[in-house]
Amino acid sequence: MEQGEYSLSEREFSRIKERVYRVAGIALSDAKRTLVVSRLSKIVRALGLPGFDAYVDYLEKGASSIEEQDFVNALTTNLTRFYREDHHFDHLRDYVGTLISTKPRGTRLRIWSAGCSTGPEPYTIGMDLLAAYPELKRWDFKILGTDIDTAVLGKAARGIYPESELTGLSAARARPFEHLGDGTVSVPAAVRELVAFKQLNLITDWPMKGPFDAIFCRNVAIYFDKPTQGMVFGRFGKLLAPEGFLYIGHSENLGSGGDGFRLVGKTIYQSRTGAKREAA
Repeated sequence: MEQGEYSLSEREFSRIKERVYRVAGIALSDAKRTLVVSRLSKIVRALGLPGFDAYVDYLEKGASSIEEQDFVNALTTNLTRFYREDHHFDHLRDYVGTLISTKPRGTRLRIWSAGCSTGPEPYTIGMDLLAAYPELKRWDFKILGTDIDTAVLGKAARGIYPESELTGLSAARARPFEHLGDGTVSVPAAVRELVAFKQLNLITDWPMKGPFDAIFCRNVAIYFDKPTQGMVFGRFGKLLAPEGFLYIGHSENLGSGGDGFRLVGKTIYQSRTGAKREAA
């Protein structure tokens, strides 16, 4: 069956929207109909099913956990690049510099990249901070990268990217990457060792307790409706250290989840309360 033979009825689109919202918090607009057909048709075809109604029935009645994850992976969007929105990294660098000047060597430093996609964001955090503060190698410094999409996490963990990913970076920022000779580059091992990648659905339980000194969740909440956004941002506030910061996307705002924060810069928020630093 060719992809063009699949049509998406209003009923089928409604069922798909309801399911992806229920399992992942993703609110699909009517403008996403073409995306849904394009991304799910290949799965429907591979399963030998007659259409989208049969596919949703299959997911609800007998799909494996891998097949259920494939459904979510297909409907997530992963746009990322190194040093995206520079001002966030400038602010984080200054903040960490303050911590270094006021905390003893070996202090715990934790940063979370929520919705990390293929990894440029957490790797940028690691490269930028190590370049500015080599002494962080002697700190208890770790970065967590999470995403709901298991496919992108595999790419992130490898830390290998096309050389074209460095386009637009300054020579100083591009220099740490190792050129592998096949048109790809590798993130330095010292940076890869800082980052742990885990699968996480932001609308389900979170295993981590914090506290995090900084949380990046940029251009993720735009796929949630307002109530879900408020819930997620509110939960971030509870995991931030009292002096910690939340960095969000340029088109996002905290909405009902902003009570625990104060705005300190462009899409930069500081926790008013936060988690206790002695938490695990």
